[in-house]
Amino acid sequence: MTNAKPRARDLGVPLAGTTGPLNTITDVPGVEVGTMELLSSQDPSLATRGIQVQTGVTAILPRGRDATPKPVWAGQFSLNGNGEMTGSHWVRDGGWFCGPIMITNTHAVGPAHAAAVRWMIETYGATWEQNHLWAMPVVAETYDGVLNDINGLHITEAHARAALDAAAPGPVPEGNTGGGAGMICYEFKGGTGTASRVLKIDGQRFTMGALVQANHGLRPWLTVAGQQIGAELPHDRIPNMTTERGSIIVVIATDLPLSPSQLERLSRRASIGIGRAGTPGGNNSGDIFLSFSSANEMDLPQLSGPWRQMTTLNDERLDPVYLAAVEAVDEAVLNALCAAQDVPLARPAVGTCRAIDPAFLQQRFSGAATENQGT
Repeated sequence: MTNAKPRARDLGVPLAGTTGPLNTITDVPGVEVGTMELLSSQDPSLATRGIQVQTGVTAILPRGRDATPKPVWAGQFSLNGNGEMTGSHWVRDGGWFCGPIMITNTHAVGPAHAAAVRWMIETYGATWEQNHLWAMPVVAETYDGVLNDINGLHITEAHARAALDAAAPGPVPEGNTGGGAGMICYEFKGGTGTASRVLKIDGQRFTMGALVQANHGLRPWLTVAGQQIGAELPHDRIPNMTTERGSIIVVIATDLPLSPSQLERLSRRASIGIGRAGTPGGNNSGDIFLSFSSANEMDLPQLSGPWRQMTTLNDERLDPVYLAAVEAVDEAVLNALCAAQDVPLARPAVGTCRAIDPAFLQQRFSGAATENQGT
């Protein structure tokens, strides 16, 4: 599935930085993304409780379908903790994780976790059986109950497995896709968004990619490219949404060699990235971020010798790395907004969650200069 609507850059929004060829997290070599959706608008039989179903699962494979279990170095940060990301305790302690990342709705963490565990057991086969290894996948969530019958528990392990089986390199479907199918962003339809940046360090080319599940923010906060536009768009707001009630998950991927400490600090910069669009990180929001590096490939520590060596970037060279992450996260949120489609409200049952009008953005930013994409 490809995106049917123009992305933020296509509308003339002035965004700095050089993107990868697809401007997606899959520009990072080896990273694959899969999505699946349950939509009662396409299959009315899904609405078993008389409430619309609009939900799904996103799967990220940091090392694709490599049958040898190889961890990725990682760092995690929570700006506001009203949410869930399984495996994050170990990421903070051990500095790595192995296996998929899943993103879904709040009440579907269990099925997604079960699917990821089963995928790991099947994919890594004898290695898991013979060495008493355990699966500790990363599963994150945001709440989609305004647009979806979240209490109907419609996502099953089979649905989450379908997202894993769909994971592939290449374009990433945005907007009402995957775990973002039922999400709201700044009281517009939100969801899945992604972007990337290319860096050159010491003559070498590296890629930074971000994927977000954007379900956060109030309309008056919305800021695009430094312009506070939310107050200019007061119509079709979500009823009774006077405080932050959503969340945002950010996943940052790179092939740049970084240590767990550096990756934790990189995750912190996602706070600045989402802040560019206006959110202060509301009290009821789960603003939870994960960064990983596919560099410094290694065997599982349980199967390794006593010593380990790794290459990491000098901390004094991190400024452009941090900037690339901030830019990619900001653009990923904007791409989620731009790609989204209108969806009826599930609760209350009258009304529509509107997508942001691309014509408004195009008119506002027409003639604005942007840097080249995919160079």
